[in-house]
Amino acid sequence: MKLKFKVQPYQTNAVESVVDCFAGQPLITNASFRLDPGKQAQARLEFETGFRNADIQLSDAQLIRNILDIQKRQNLPLSEQLVSGKDIRINLDVEMETGTGKTYCYIKTIFEMNKRYGWNKFIIMVPSIAIREGVHQSFKNTAEHFSESYGKKARFFIYNSKQLHHLESYSSDGGINVMIINIQAFNAKSAENLRINAELDDFQSRRPIDVIASNRPILILDEPQKMEGKATTDALPKFKPLMLLRYSATHKTTYNKVHRLDALDAYNQKLVKKIGVRGITVKGLAGTNAYLYLESIEVSRQAPVARVEMEIKLQSGAIKRVVKRLGRGDDLFDLSNGLDQYKGYVVSQVDAGRDTIEFINGAILMVGDATGDVTETAIRRIQIRETIKVHLEKERKLFAEGIKVLSLFFIDEVVKYRDYTRSDERGEYARIFEEEYEALKNEVLAEMVFSEQEAAYHHYLKGFDARSIHNGYFSIDKKTKRLTDPGVVTRGESAGQSDDVDAYDLILRDKAKLLSFEEPVRFIFSHSALREGWDNPNVFVMCMLKHSDNTISRRQEVGRGLRLCVNQHGDRIDDPAIVHDINVLTVIASESYKEFVRNLQKEISESLSARPRKADEAYFTGKVIQTASGTMEITAAMAKQIYKYLLKHDYTDDADQITEAYYTAQKDAALAPLPAELAPHAEQVFKLVDSVFNENQLPEVDDDRTSKVNPLNEDSFSKKEFQELWKRINRRAVYRVGFDAAELVKNCIKTLNADLRVTPLQYTVQAGIQGTHITDTQLKQGETFETKGTVTGSLSASVHSAVTYDLLGKIAENVQLTRKTIAAILTEIDPIVFSQFKKNPEHFIAEASRLIQEQKATLIIEHLSYDEIAGTHDVSIFTADRSKKDFSKATKRLKKHVYDFAITDSKVERDFAEELDASDEVVVYAKLPGKFLIPTPVGDYNPDWAISFVTGAVRHIYFVAETKGSMSSLELRGIEDAKIKCARKYFEAINTKIAHDKVKYDVISDYSKLMEIVGGE
Repeated sequence: MKLKFKVQPYQTNAVESVVDCFAGQPLITNASFRLDPGKQAQARLEFETGFRNADIQLSDAQLIRNILDIQKRQNLPLSEQLVSGKDIRINLDVEMETGTGKTYCYIKTIFEMNKRYGWNKFIIMVPSIAIREGVHQSFKNTAEHFSESYGKKARFFIYNSKQLHHLESYSSDGGINVMIINIQAFNAKSAENLRINAELDDFQSRRPIDVIASNRPILILDEPQKMEGKATTDALPKFKPLMLLRYSATHKTTYNKVHRLDALDAYNQKLVKKIGVRGITVKGLAGTNAYLYLESIEVSRQAPVARVEMEIKLQSGAIKRVVKRLGRGDDLFDLSNGLDQYKGYVVSQVDAGRDTIEFINGAILMVGDATGDVTETAIRRIQIRETIKVHLEKERKLFAEGIKVLSLFFIDEVVKYRDYTRSDERGEYARIFEEEYEALKNEVLAEMVFSEQEAAYHHYLKGFDARSIHNGYFSIDKKTKRLTDPGVVTRGESAGQSDDVDAYDLILRDKAKLLSFEEPVRFIFSHSALREGWDNPNVFVMCMLKHSDNTISRRQEVGRGLRLCVNQHGDRIDDPAIVHDINVLTVIASESYKEFVRNLQKEISESLSARPRKADEAYFTGKVIQTASGTMEITAAMAKQIYKYLLKHDYTDDADQITEAYYTAQKDAALAPLPAELAPHAEQVFKLVDSVFNENQLPEVDDDRTSKVNPLNEDSFSKKEFQELWKRINRRAVYRVGFDAAELVKNCIKTLNADLRVTPLQYTVQAGIQGTHITDTQLKQGETFETKGTVTGSLSASVHSAVTYDLLGKIAENVQLTRKTIAAILTEIDPIVFSQFKKNPEHFIAEASRLIQEQKATLIIEHLSYDEIAGTHDVSIFTADRSKKDFSKATKRLKKHVYDFAITDSKVERDFAEELDASDEVVVYAKLPGKFLIPTPVGDYNPDWAISFVTGAVRHIYFVAETKGSMSSLELRGIEDAKIKCARKYFEAINTKIAHDKVKYDVISDYSKLMEIVGGE
């Protein structure tokens, strides 16, 4: 399989945040220098030309102004000056959460730096072998993608002190050259690693570090927090880097931060998988040693049942642990064939809402609880069984989508998986796995309903035995060729990790192969020390079969599985409408759910330390927001208004922290209206409020056990009224956009003339004098000078006027239109408007691009049309939906809904569902499945409800509704509004095919609004 890459706006933002720091730097290609050929060649007067990075032409003042512009547009903490480190002038921090494509971003930054400024020599520095091998593989995987985008390829290699000829090519080649090096290659004390600083006979008496440094490379540090040891930081200046770019999810030392995409941003923007946890709680029930493990509660059309592992006595007298389904009245003493420890254990209640089972003797177990004789082996068996169970649930759901599910076990000893002292060489965990897999596989096969969709998965599941579906990835002993425990680093930032190159080669080599259904392996056992090598996007289940230690955090553990999955075509499944329905990483923990989540969220909270914690006036003052007429700075008066608004509605507390009331109102789309002066900027204002950190914002980590399959209500689903409604709306369609380019040009000219306003570049001159008496405190606080006067002026021409701008090309690239169309627009706008380009070229390009893009988007929706195509949604999107739902968001059991329960996103939706169920006018209704999607130019759209009314009771008996509470955030309201406009056109189109009883579509806030629209007869 070949992984595919596409341009993602959030990744483009990360690239531009770095590249724009050097706006005004001239494009200089092939800056040359005289290569040092070594002593022998010097004697023969043989000299060659090398190509290095051109020096930075910008002053510190220009650089810091660029950095401040970037920080303001992202509302990052503002830098007062360039933060240098160890004689390196420029240090830029880029914060990107694990799984969001950090490596892709800095590779694209390399190409963009080369395109805009001509820089072509780069070094990627990494803290470990694992990361080094992963980066090298990423360059291979993305080579074709970037070649298509930039028309060139980068030459890349791993530094090896025994292959120094690569350095010759690195220096003499004029194209993009990238060296990948791990810090052990220069900060360790072995003879091989010392060669980089030594004069070498086999390198013409030169030092490799001098040859590297002569290129003035741009140094990119991947995970810089792991490279802060003295040996490493002392060595960095020897490379004579033009600058340092630092990429990490968890920076320790902060320099000039120019981009932030933290854990909260990544989760809220749905760029990484959602996390679910299955924990195990070992508890003692008073006065008993009865072994019980409550695995799960299952919901069905009848009463809920509990899956409980218990002991039974076989006819031979042996004791065996088995899983049984228990309901109210079941007597465990009888079911165990008379084991005394189960006397009094008669089930009195199975509660699906609280996920508990109760017995008449007063004992209560919650899902995940284990009691009695719970040994470590028992816990490991439970973990392995849970991993297989979750895997099969996900696999059954995703198989038809062409998504292969992988599960990953981390263990701390190879012998637990491969035991060479046994005749079959199977270790303890391998034997347990095969036993549990066969039992669970047979259980799934027995309960499957044979639809066309299920038949294909049935064949796949039956096609492989337990031995063929798991494999081990460990180090390999070079003499015996047997699996062995890898060497593990015991000290420093890489403690607990392996430096085994061969093991990582194997993992990376098999990465794409494991994604294919043709490869039977779906369960992977690997050593915990090799964890950093695993970043396979289709890891859906992770299980830690090892003792917890302090060398790895829970956040690091889950980070290996956060990347969004891909299908059999290599396409990433990232549609926001369904991304978190499919992309859920389940962690099988050996501790309780609450303990795991508490520790994980604590670690995430600590990583967000740079976020502001108070929504006070000082926070809002000076922040920059985007308005229809450009950027605008929040004044002190506006900041006071925002602050008072939050206080008035109890959205902040006495400590100026955001309250639960704010998040509840936001979720229910019930936020109080802003004052009139702020209302036009509502989205931007609330975005600022959302940037203030609060514990309530932390990503939800679901208890994976509480999720259940929502039973289909066969009576409601089979009603003719629902089938008639479904027949009307079940139509696949494609959209066409046929607007006239001349109309776009005309609209853009009109808009640019009216709204294009460019801020002239300004300068400020301050005059001051040193105070007469200076104290130590004033010195420390920088208050020894007193300002006597300030003058601010505007420049009549750009300070970067010597720089050539490709005005047409840049705007055409930004808005995805041809240069010809952009030329037609710019040549017709008023001369006085166009003259603003000279005052501030960058702002002119940005504003013109924004306004043209807005007009383009408006025209696209205005001229959108839908054409019906052959094909409909399969009824299996209802009947074969195996998706686990979070029942904490479920309504009470419903009568008229096509499922027994409705899983809602807000109180608005929950109230709406229950009112529909109680209504005499409603026959049947459905919360539409996530797979029912309407294509739009701004992303697929999933309407909320389909409702069928009693014939004659209302004007519109078939209704599709969007409830306001379904919007996930105010940030998405603009996109959501565009989708709703498209949906109106979609239903208009399908209604042309319906002879009578057409479908009415509208947006409603509650049941009374619905009845107002449909109207009574």
